[in-house]
Amino acid sequence: MTTEIRLNNIRLYARHGVMEQERVVGGHFDVTLTVGYDFTRAMRTDDVADTLNYAQLFEVVKRQMDIPSKLLEHVAGRIADEVFSTWPEAQYLHLEITKLNPPMGADCDGATVVVHLINDKTQ
Repeated sequence: MTTEIRLNNIRLYARHGVMEQERVVGGHFDVTLTVGYDFTRAMRTDDVADTLNYAQLFEVVKRQMDIPSKLLEHVAGRIADEVFSTWPEAQYLHLEITKLNPPMGADCDGATVVVHLINDKTQ
């Protein structure tokens, strides 16, 4: 069995971008984060202590998105590091960060970085 906790399309305002103006003015981002986490115990106990608290997971995303970076890849790495250090029993994570309306002269829904990492400490 595989069990996951997922935060879908978190909408945040942040200051990420290669151009200095992007880090000054900021823009809108969507973040989706899936964490492989065994919560089968919580299925029986109905106790939040037996699962990964998604409110705490959101705080990790928000905290890391609040730190300006040039690259979304850098933000993704920081989020992954904090998730795995906070919940070492997390088996993997799948993270998508989308910059809405990126300044590249194209009509598109956004530019996204995607990372899927396996926590080697759980293998």
